[in-house]
Amino acid sequence: MLDWNIRIGKPKLRLQTTITLLVCIVVVMALFVTEILITNRISQETKKGQAEKATDIARIVAQSSLVINGLQNKKAEKDIQTYANDIKRSTHVEFIVVMDMNGIRKSHPNRNLLGQHFVGGDEGPVLKGREHISTAEGTLGLSLRSFVPVFDEKNKQIGAVAVGISLEKVNLAIEQSRRIILIGVGVGVLVGILGALFLARKIKSILFGMEPSEIAKLLEERSAMLESTKEGTLAVDQDGITTLVNNEGVRLLHMAGIEGPFLGKRVDEYMPNTKLSTVLGTGEAQLDQEQEINHITILTNRVPVIVKGKIVGAIATFREKTEIKELAEQLTGVKLYAEALRTQSHEFMNKLHVISGLVHMKDYQMVSTYITKIVNHQQSEVEFVVSRFKDPVLAGFILGKLSFAREKGCEMIIDGEGLLPEPHRQETTHEVVTILGNLIDNALDAVADQPLKKVTVRFDYYENILVLEVHDTGQGIDEEIINSLCVKGFSTKGENRGIGLFLVQRSLEKLAGQLEIHSQKGKGTAFIVTFPYNSKQ
Repeated sequence: MLDWNIRIGKPKLRLQTTITLLVCIVVVMALFVTEILITNRISQETKKGQAEKATDIARIVAQSSLVINGLQNKKAEKDIQTYANDIKRSTHVEFIVVMDMNGIRKSHPNRNLLGQHFVGGDEGPVLKGREHISTAEGTLGLSLRSFVPVFDEKNKQIGAVAVGISLEKVNLAIEQSRRIILIGVGVGVLVGILGALFLARKIKSILFGMEPSEIAKLLEERSAMLESTKEGTLAVDQDGITTLVNNEGVRLLHMAGIEGPFLGKRVDEYMPNTKLSTVLGTGEAQLDQEQEINHITILTNRVPVIVKGKIVGAIATFREKTEIKELAEQLTGVKLYAEALRTQSHEFMNKLHVISGLVHMKDYQMVSTYITKIVNHQQSEVEFVVSRFKDPVLAGFILGKLSFAREKGCEMIIDGEGLLPEPHRQETTHEVVTILGNLIDNALDAVADQPLKKVTVRFDYYENILVLEVHDTGQGIDEEIINSLCVKGFSTKGENRGIGLFLVQRSLEKLAGQLEIHSQKGKGTAFIVTFPYNSKQ
C-alpha cells in the first residue's frame, strides 16, 4: 500500500480557494495591463487631437485676409487683435498669437503684451516657413502650441500664427477619460471575482467535491484494482469509444487474435459482437452472457454507467470460459468427493452397527463372514469401475453415485461394452459429469416411491462414439410433456426445479450430441444420449 501522505501530501489551499485566487489574479493583472495600455493610448490620442485642433485653428487664422492685410498694412494691424480674440473665445483655446517676421506679437489675450516679442523660444522654425508643434512655457504658463506661417498673395511669408492650448486642460481631458476606464476596470474586477467564485464551485461540483489529492489517490487505487483483477475490463463512453482496457483485457483480446491499440477506437471496429452499443442504447445490464471472439468463448457482464440519470458509458467485464470451467470442475470434484465420503461414511456406520450387534450376540462366525462379504463387495465394485473408466474424475463420480444410490435404498447397475478411455479434452469430462449426474439424480427421484427401486446406467463406447443410457423403474412420463422436459424451468416436481434436463441439453449442444427419451406409463423411462467422444492419445 502506498504512503499517500508522503507521495501526495496535504495541499495548503483547497481547490476552490486556489481557483478563485488564480482567476482573480489573472483578471486583475489583465485589466491592470489593459488600463495602462489604454491610458497611454488615450493620452497620445488626446494630445494628438488637441494638437490637430490647434493646427486647424492656426491655419484658418493664417489664411484669413484680415490677418494678411493687417500684417501688410500698419493701419489695419489693430483688426488682428479683435479677430484673434473672437476666434479664441469661440474655439476655447488658451491663446491665438499673430506675429510678424521679427516675432513681434500683433495679437494676444493680454492687450498689454502687444508689440512685445513672442515668449517661449520655439517660434524659430515657423519664421522659416515650417509648420510645427511644440510644448513650451510662455506668459500664460505651460501650453501645447501649434505654429503655422502666414503668406501673402505672392506666397511670401509675412508672419506666423501660434495657437496654444493649456496642458492643464489636456491633462484634465486625459484624467476624465482615465476615470471612465478605471470605473470599467473596477466593474471588470468585480465581475471577474464573481465569475471566479462561480467557476470554482462549478469545477468542485463536477469533481464531486473532491480535492486533487483525493482524485489522484482514487485514480491510483482504481488503476491498481483494475490491473490486479483476474477479469478483463473494457470501458467505453456514450459514443462507444474505448476509454479503458486493463492488462487482463488486453491479454484476452490478444489471445483472440485482436491487436491494439484499443484506446480511442470504437469498440465495434475491433469487436463487432460486443453488444455494448445495445447496453448504451437500452441502459439495461446484460449479465453472465457467453460471447464468441474468434473461436475463444468468454463469459461477460455488460452494465451501463449512469451519472445523474444519464447514460455516460458502459463497462464490460469478461473472463475466458475455460478458466471458469476449470474452477467449476475443481468445485465439482470436491463436491463429488465430499458426497462420496458422506455416503460411504453413512454406509460404514450402518455396517458398524450390524457388526456391533453380531459381536454383542457373540456370533463371531457371522461377524467374520459379514466383514469378508463387505470387503469383497467393496473391492470388486472399485475394481470394476476403475477398470472400465480410465478417467479418474468420472470413475470417482460413478463410485460416489453408487454409494448414494445404496443410501437411497436403490439398486444401481453399471453395464455396457468396452472400457471408456480418458477424453482428449478435459472439458468433455465436465460435460459428461453434468449429463450423467442430472440423469442419474432424476432417475433416483423417479424410483424413490416405487416398490422396485432400480436404476441401470449403460456405457457403450465404439469408434469414438459414446452412448449413455439411464433406465429407471419409475412411473414413466406422459407423452404430451416429453418435448417440454428440456425447457428451462419446466418441472413436474414443484417450484424452483426444472434445471437439470436444461443443463443436459446445453451440454449436448456443446458436444454436438443428441438426446432420446423413451417412456412408458407404469414401466419406467429411458434416457439415451449419443455424442462424439475422442479419446486421449
